[in-house]
Amino acid sequence: MLLSEKLLLHGKFRDLENKAWYRYCSPQGFYPLAGALIPWLAAAALTACTAGLYLGFFIAPVDARQGEVARIAFIHIPASLASMLVYLAMAISAGIGLVFNARLAAMAAQALAPTGLMLTFLSLWTGCLWGKPNWGSWWVWNLQTYSESVLAFLYIGFIGLQTAIEDSHWAGKAGALLALAGILGIPVIFAAVPSWTIQHQGALSGATGATGFGAGELASLLAMSLGFLLYAGAAALLRLRCVILERERQSDWVARRRSGAP
Repeated sequence: MLLSEKLLLHGKFRDLENKAWYRYCSPQGFYPLAGALIPWLAAAALTACTAGLYLGFFIAPVDARQGEVARIAFIHIPASLASMLVYLAMAISAGIGLVFNARLAAMAAQALAPTGLMLTFLSLWTGCLWGKPNWGSWWVWNLQTYSESVLAFLYIGFIGLQTAIEDSHWAGKAGALLALAGILGIPVIFAAVPSWTIQHQGALSGATGATGFGAGELASLLAMSLGFLLYAGAAALLRLRCVILERERQSDWVARRRSGAP
């Protein structure tokens, strides 16, 4: 085979490969892929969260300063981290949808928002549970609680814009602008706990009183963080499939799917 023929054949294979991956960038192509990924992500999330809870509540030693109540951190810290990472993913997806007019990216941002809000509420709720025995109050305003509350309102504002504006195109643009503006506060929220520890949970001290995370504590935090992120992925994909069917309800492929036609 001549060199020119080999290059031409190689180029055709590359074109086919690119087209195979490119089809997943459209709502129609990504819909079945999302359905295939959901069970795997859900099973992995359940496994990771089960392992994280077992390590945190049964293997990790009792905290020398805070006692058993410190175990709330094995849910609170991963939920806080996941709420910020999901917001980053939502803002990036919304930004891609805004800049490149990518419908699937805008839909993904819409699908991520409710799960991110749920994780933010979980972070705030577990923080209140920790605060009552340690602060003597369910809620104390400081940089940490203020920052996480702002994150919750950013999620609520994004969801509100998506709901209030009937035109999905303009709703996506308005939500993207809000999400991208709010992304500037993520570094502040991330740095809040280690930098400003006034009236907030400091590092766990372990059974011996030595400050820092032991192997069990660190493994629990990592497993729970991974579990929350996997759960966020599964929930977002499940919701994304619903968003795709809603936004593409006038398309031929959705009509064929509803009628059961191949």
